[in-house]
Amino acid sequence: MTELTDLTAAQLIDGYRKGEFSPVDATRAALRRIEETEPAVNAFVRVDADDALARAEESARRWGRGEPAGLVDGVPVSVKDILLLRGGPTLRGSRTVRPEGAWDEDAPSVARLREHGAVFLGKTTTPEFGWKGVTDSPLSGVTRNPYDTSRTAGGSSGGSAVAVALGAGPLSLGTDGGGSVRIPAAFCGIFALKPTYGRVPLYPASAFGTLAHVGPMTRDAADAALTMDVISGPDSRDWSQLGPGSGSFRDALDGGVHGLRIAYSPSLGGQVAVQPGVAAAVRRAVERLAELGAYVEETDPDFTEPLEAFHTLWFSGAARVAQKLPAAQRELLDPGLREICGYGARYSALDYLAAVDVRMDLGRRMGRFHETYDLLVTPTLPLTAFEAGVEVPPRSGHRRWTGWTPFTYPFNLTQQPAASVPVGLDAAGLPVGLQLVAARHQDDLVLRAAHALYEAGAAGVAPPAM
Repeated sequence: MTELTDLTAAQLIDGYRKGEFSPVDATRAALRRIEETEPAVNAFVRVDADDALARAEESARRWGRGEPAGLVDGVPVSVKDILLLRGGPTLRGSRTVRPEGAWDEDAPSVARLREHGAVFLGKTTTPEFGWKGVTDSPLSGVTRNPYDTSRTAGGSSGGSAVAVALGAGPLSLGTDGGGSVRIPAAFCGIFALKPTYGRVPLYPASAFGTLAHVGPMTRDAADAALTMDVISGPDSRDWSQLGPGSGSFRDALDGGVHGLRIAYSPSLGGQVAVQPGVAAAVRRAVERLAELGAYVEETDPDFTEPLEAFHTLWFSGAARVAQKLPAAQRELLDPGLREICGYGARYSALDYLAAVDVRMDLGRRMGRFHETYDLLVTPTLPLTAFEAGVEVPPRSGHRRWTGWTPFTYPFNLTQQPAASVPVGLDAAGLPVGLQLVAARHQDDLVLRAAHALYEAGAAGVAPPAM
């Protein structure tokens, strides 16, 4: 018999509607899953079982009357501990954030989920202030991969990826400033979407500025579309949000990929060394897209790696995070974060504006690229999950996490929608992710292509055996 923790959000909603089980059943199952797996993986910084069950009981009464509050009424969800969730502190993985206070405000995306009846299980782990591509922090320790607990879950939304992979709620909210939903999704075998910047409102504003996006982390593309229909609603607290979308993301799922023009770039023109197991799994999925009727051409986007510009913007944002901290509190920071804060503090305004120029040129280049191609496909990452507790793979020669994430952070610079789709396991049994990228505002196209892969059996991997 299928476990409730194996079901997607859409399947849970269908079961509630038919009276096959209740939100209380699903919430209890998710809480049991957390209790069973949390000692091994460390995905949550806070779990509020009493509140979750109370909300589930309210949802069950609504379903009993045939009056659900919204699209995800009764669905167990988790929230990365970067986003505000009223009723408890948002510590952002840092010992410098004081837990005292009212904590009486939701982030916009959280508020939309609450309005639609979601059941909040708790807050998931993050590196300090979401600064790097793996999930460990001085506050909460190391978050581990559910496929192999000696390895990293990725980051910075690592706790959310682990929660979804293990069935501790089918939906989670993450943030992505350089790959932070896509990296852990690839390492943990789930789906994640970084929407077009501004499509999901964000408040408080990120110190990393317009690099930072909020996105859904889910079992599949259909659940991500469902979540986007909830969280992409307007919120006046975000001055940079986009206007209302043109329609439902769920309604756009079923167009397939027949006739789409797809550019397949296996290594960004030879700039990236990709592990053979990753390359093979991604190529198989690309071949499936061609079999489904897409016009696939192996070609590369017109840019060289914009690492220096990204570092200028990213390190400056980190320096802004630490700017108001007294010296004693700065000593509490993750040593790597403290180091990049020092780099960021030395940039000038002209350095920052020069990085903005690079960003604008990259955006122009990708805009022209998408006049020819509907989608760009790459590996999400050039490797599978490595040792837990370190920023870079041992003996890789990389200094910072950006060295092993060359496929993800460029599309934060350009603000394009990008998703990671699980497309297989390597020889060690570790998940591989494929990245789909579209022009700005074409989030529905990314979801549609990803959904086509799921429908064709070319996406999704066996769950971890924990």
